[in-house]
Amino acid sequence: MSMHESLENILIIKPSSLGDIVLALPALTALRKAFPDAKISWLIRPEFAPLIENHPHLTDVIIFERKLLGKAWFHPYAFASLLSLIRRLRRDKFDAVIDLQGLFRTASLAWLSGCKKRFGIANAREFAHIFYSHKVAPDTDCVHLVDYYLKIIRAAGASETLAHFVLPQDPAAADSIRRLLTSHGIRPDNYAVFIPGSAHSDKCWPTQRFAALADKISSRFHVSIVAAGTESESDTIEDLKNLANVPIANLAGQTSISELAALLKAARLVVSNDTGPGHIAAALSVPLVMIFGRSNPARVAPYARPQCVAAIEADNRGLETDSSDPKHDIKAVTSGQVYQKVCEQMNP
Repeated sequence: MSMHESLENILIIKPSSLGDIVLALPALTALRKAFPDAKISWLIRPEFAPLIENHPHLTDVIIFERKLLGKAWFHPYAFASLLSLIRRLRRDKFDAVIDLQGLFRTASLAWLSGCKKRFGIANAREFAHIFYSHKVAPDTDCVHLVDYYLKIIRAAGASETLAHFVLPQDPAAADSIRRLLTSHGIRPDNYAVFIPGSAHSDKCWPTQRFAALADKISSRFHVSIVAAGTESESDTIEDLKNLANVPIANLAGQTSISELAALLKAARLVVSNDTGPGHIAAALSVPLVMIFGRSNPARVAPYARPQCVAAIEADNRGLETDSSDPKHDIKAVTSGQVYQKVCEQMNP
């Protein structure tokens, strides 16, 4: 694409997951800087939409009901909903579609939109690359997803692509979190947040180690401990409470995405598995320790913050997304390693 060609109507396709959406936020900001007058839309699953609603660099949010649309081949209502979405995309007449998901369903939607300029991941799974007019290969010397997404944005015509994380601020959510913390007897300016759960059990650092860490942090830094997560993770947090010798507030399932962001933003420290809330904390630049197992930290660690990573061989895993090497099991990350990282974050 010519450097002088301006885009007026851009669609970003990145429906999920929460952490990956956070890592794509710098791409949105880079697009807005490159094309200040463009309409920029984002196709996203409904459960993650609150993260980007009212984003200052976004014009429109298009909801992608993946669970419903996945039934389109046998369910009449789902098929009608899919046709409605396709009509909506074609009606919008995008002059660039950027698929950062790289799956068959998202790449095919890019093609079905009727847009002629479709940018995507060169080695996308499920043969998704066949739907792209512009296939962008990752750099072999820089594997972080933020950098890769920004490279795709440059292919679409953006020239200045420094990584800036912008998250919408919600004053009402911040007020809600202050009330919630106060109801648990916690000062809203003196707490640490633990994220002990994950959608993948092999990404979960052992609960008993979180409990021991809570005791140490509470004793040394005199902060209250809050544990957050989805409602399904409440049992994990209850186990954490029972194992710890200090009080832990269980906020699982009690926060919206906006409230979760507000909770993380005001924390003195966040300790998290490699999961969505941890990536929100990273984007907010709060003191953070993120614990990695099989996931390659070089790809998804807090961007430009290597001091936040607790992992085995964090910088020596090559280009692979995940490792099957037993030495990279999350249980191999010791309590001492994580506590040292915590001390470095609390005493920079």
